[in-house]
Amino acid sequence: MGKLIEDFEGYRTKMNARIMESSNTNIKRFFALDTTTYADGALDVKTKELLGLVASMVLRCDDCIKYHLGKCHEAGVNHDEMNEVFMIANLVGGSIVIPHYRRAVEYWDELNGVES
Repeated sequence: MGKLIEDFEGYRTKMNARIMESSNTNIKRFFALDTTTYADGALDVKTKELLGLVASMVLRCDDCIKYHLGKCHEAGVNHDEMNEVFMIANLVGGSIVIPHYRRAVEYWDELNGVES
């Protein structure tokens, strides 16, 4: 596991545990809703994660982008599929998405063991 992935996943795990130990029922329900929304349904997990990735890129949330890139990797998204998703995000979001696109490519490469 590369440093980008290790840092992101370590921090996310640590802080989610901290939030869960001190949060109220509503935030716990929200986290549960997030988890169940991305489960298989009329749309498969892979499609839902790709949609989440595009939304995250357009909204310019680097943490969300990393999270969905990891989930896309787990769901078996390949290089060509990812490049098409990146292009949709850039088309919808405009040129302001390009810095997030750069970081997304770097993270995707690390997930796939490719040196950027």
